[in-house]
Amino acid sequence: MNPLNVMLPLYDITRFTLLDYPDIPAAIFWFAGCNLRCTYCYNPDIVFGQGKLSEEEALAFLSSRCGLLEGVVLSGGECTLYPNLIPFCRSIKALGFKIKLDTNAMRPDVIRALIRENLIDYAALDYKAPASKMTDICGGGSEKRFWESFDILRQSSLAYEVRTTWHSDLLEAKELIEMAQKLKASGYDAPYYVQPFRNGVETIGALAPMHQLSDLSLLIDTICMRN
Repeated sequence: MNPLNVMLPLYDITRFTLLDYPDIPAAIFWFAGCNLRCTYCYNPDIVFGQGKLSEEEALAFLSSRCGLLEGVVLSGGECTLYPNLIPFCRSIKALGFKIKLDTNAMRPDVIRALIRENLIDYAALDYKAPASKMTDICGGGSEKRFWESFDILRQSSLAYEVRTTWHSDLLEAKELIEMAQKLKASGYDAPYYVQPFRNGVETIGALAPMHQLSDLSLLIDTICMRN
């Protein structure tokens, strides 16, 4: 079995969303496979599953939505693993769609190439964890690569956001604040979005239900909580 599921890159397509691309009606392309194993990930079927849809099928779908949708979200899994991502994005742009990149930030080389060719219009960068917890939370990965990707985006003119999925058993509130402060010190002045873990869904790791702090005042003025 191809470990990156590249023969058929897409696990699924969400045909319409008003939530995942700011202010734009969009579709979501879910790429199969990932280079991390985040314990809180609620897409284990996508991470471990095989691709089901080809580029041609995805582009045919987009062709049928011209004038109805404005954007495409590239998500997963991890879309930057797909070796043909650059040409695929060229084909999407040729149809007139804007592209948002959802990424775990572990492939700064791909992010740089996409920006260099003006192939993406918005990016959402996952700040998974501080370096000391990357292995425990994500099964690997590198905070250094996150900062490489962050610097590429910061130095570009591209609109982007940084976000973290939070489970209180994995990250303490003070650690989130430290992460937010590190972002600010690195020149990030946009909202830092924290997405609380969603209880009651299948995840890669066995996690207890999320118990949010009874008083989230510690996070006010530092972090934007996102449902």
